[in-house]
Amino acid sequence: MLTDRDELDCFLILAEELHFGRTAERMLLSRARVSQMVQRLERRIGAPLFLRTSRKVALTALGAQLRADLEPHHRAVAAALERAAATARAADGVLHVGFTTPPAGELVLRAARALRATHPGIAVDVCEAPFTDPYGQLRAGSYDLVFTGFPVREADLVRGPALITEGRVLAVAPGDPLAALASATLEDLAETALLTVSGDLPAYAREHHAPARTPLGQPIERGPEVLNLQEALMLVAAGEGALLTSAHATTYHARPGIAYVPVTDAEPAGFGLVWRAGHDTAAVRAFARAAKAEAARAGRPRAVA
Repeated sequence: MLTDRDELDCFLILAEELHFGRTAERMLLSRARVSQMVQRLERRIGAPLFLRTSRKVALTALGAQLRADLEPHHRAVAAALERAAATARAADGVLHVGFTTPPAGELVLRAARALRATHPGIAVDVCEAPFTDPYGQLRAGSYDLVFTGFPVREADLVRGPALITEGRVLAVAPGDPLAALASATLEDLAETALLTVSGDLPAYAREHHAPARTPLGQPIERGPEVLNLQEALMLVAAGEGALLTSAHATTYHARPGIAYVPVTDAEPAGFGLVWRAGHDTAAVRAFARAAKAEAARAGRPRAVA
């Protein structure tokens, strides 16, 4: 029987806390996601692991047995993975850097080339970070840094300065009344449904990407949830909703069926490096310096109309 390591982590933390809210806080997940993982593990095993009432959560006899069996092996696996990661970092000096947008990816590649000249012992592996989960691979230790969009207000992550700053645009279908405007304001968003990002994004990030209300308090309709940018643009072109996005989309994602309208009073979109708190190694600091220098050399932070 195959199980997801996150399910086992969730089970052991809940077995310790006996509280779904505190477990969700420790795992940086929603309570609903914690409940889903526990239920999935229980389905795999074929019996309840926890007794749940309105007042308390308790382990069943089977749950207590599973906890006793799992804990020593789980600690051993975690220690083995940490030793392997430390050995790999010391042996090959590979720095894994994720990015979430094309301009961020380009700056990451330039910084990697510059780093080779000053730190030839550090190799940089570059990979795109998921649209719906920009921090997941970072928290798991698969990435050392991620060049992603702001705001970032996670207690376990450190955010560097904004190296790219852009205006915001609204992507709409050409037949949408807003497409005829030379520019729009946030109040105009009440006239259309905004696509939202699927996944466990923090509430502040979700509000940044798709605000629930205009500045004057008008509700903004929620459109379909999307898993990636291409899916979002397909829905926009089909007239299923609008997408509030960064201005680089007008260059990198120009396509038939999409009109981009500048949103003049929207908060600019900032992008920069993020890494795990306590993991600002010499290699991480060297890459951050190289990225900052490359951004300055290119005239960034830059504003895109």
